[in-house]
Amino acid sequence: MQKRFVAIWFRYLITDWMIIRHPELNGVPMVFAAPDHGRMLVTSANLFAINEGVHIGMPVADAKAIITALKVFNDKPGRDASLLKALGEWCIRYTPIIAVDMPDGLILDVSGCTHLWGGERAYLKEIITRFKSQGYYVRAAMADTVGAAWAVSRYGSVTPLIDKGAHAAALLALPPAALRLDETNVQRLQKLGLHSIKSFIDMPRSVLRRRFGEGVLIRLGQALGTEDEVINPIHIIPPYQERLPCLEAIRTVTGIEIAIQKLLAALCLRLQAEGKGLRTAILKGYRVDGRVEQVQIGTNTATYNTSHLFKLFELKIAHIEPALGIELFVMEAAKVEDVSPMQEALWAGKPGVDDLAVAELLDKIAGKVGAETIHRYLPDEHYWPERSLKKAASLNEKPAIDWRNDKPRPTQLLAQPQPIDVTAPVPDYPPMVFIYQGKRHYVRKADGPERIEREWWLDDGQHRDYYNVEDQDGQRYWVFRSGHYSGSGDDQWFIHGFFA
Repeated sequence: MQKRFVAIWFRYLITDWMIIRHPELNGVPMVFAAPDHGRMLVTSANLFAINEGVHIGMPVADAKAIITALKVFNDKPGRDASLLKALGEWCIRYTPIIAVDMPDGLILDVSGCTHLWGGERAYLKEIITRFKSQGYYVRAAMADTVGAAWAVSRYGSVTPLIDKGAHAAALLALPPAALRLDETNVQRLQKLGLHSIKSFIDMPRSVLRRRFGEGVLIRLGQALGTEDEVINPIHIIPPYQERLPCLEAIRTVTGIEIAIQKLLAALCLRLQAEGKGLRTAILKGYRVDGRVEQVQIGTNTATYNTSHLFKLFELKIAHIEPALGIELFVMEAAKVEDVSPMQEALWAGKPGVDDLAVAELLDKIAGKVGAETIHRYLPDEHYWPERSLKKAASLNEKPAIDWRNDKPRPTQLLAQPQPIDVTAPVPDYPPMVFIYQGKRHYVRKADGPERIEREWWLDDGQHRDYYNVEDQDGQRYWVFRSGHYSGSGDDQWFIHGFFA
């Protein structure tokens, strides 16, 4: 197979990244700088700063003298490498072999991939368009060698798509720097009047070696394809995914069930071996007509229990429409967590939410009525009632503090207190009668007040005086007066909760 490579150049990598995060900086001259021998030197600059005369390696003081409104940000070591790695991982959709080309590029081995996008021109256009839509200024080129693609992406001006076998001709008009030579050799070539590759490409190799060293010959050979060049691809952690191609298209419920069981068995075996458990799983069925059917399940606690997971998927099978048939099933564990080894002895089981049976029951209920209808709450470090609890992220999340039990609290707390009409005798006395949702409640028993001060560091407002009251029907409520008793008859009372 003919080798083909794509070189992508992010000319303003770091500054583009900053503008994507802060769109208000678009159009503003800015640079990143790092300390060097007691001075701050420019490490990267955007287009607007470069157009005003700022360049890489310039002292920040000189750059500010040129542009008084220049925005300066501190650079961090390794930021460009981590950003390029992330961009390379994103490019996995285009090819499995991607290498970081420091300090501002990527190298893609696209051999055998371009036909999936309708040809090389459409493939290259797709990559450039996607990056530009994200906010990155990029140049890219495709050629038979890494060196030729790199050269054309940075110095080419005719076409970024070099036909097969035409890479040598594409290099001729480019400057020596296009061969990725060190600065010393570039200056030597220019002093000798060799301003383009064609002016020395046909020179005897012995002359080039004697004048400029072995490095020039190696780079020239790599660009021409006479020297091998090995790229170090990004190692992307394989996803927790299993695939099941079908010899014949699957159209029946039984066939779908068998596919799910096989995929779960393989996926859970891998998870168990790595001490992981599944929290979210996605099943995709690729139909013959090109459409994709997809269902998803979630669990309250990480698990690799195949039978339990199959029962959750079983509830979703009715939503899968095979139509003419499904030819490929793909199952992916979108979210996994560590699983602690469980005791096998029957007497070692833990009650409550730590019981695996409870977790599996909640998973089944969530599969039928929706996960958003099931909530678990934990205490939070606040005195203000609305903030004193929070939703748990998972079934096995542990509380940071203990539930407060020194004061009675209602079983059901309203998200927002509801206003009520109250008749109260004197200050600091509980109400005798209150009206809530059109119904009159006569208070028979009451306890309080309990004053809860507002958390002044979070918001402003008055304190609350809470009372536990019981009406004529034996129902108990948590009510409060906002602020001090005014005596004017316009005191504000609210109901905030219900006791069991």
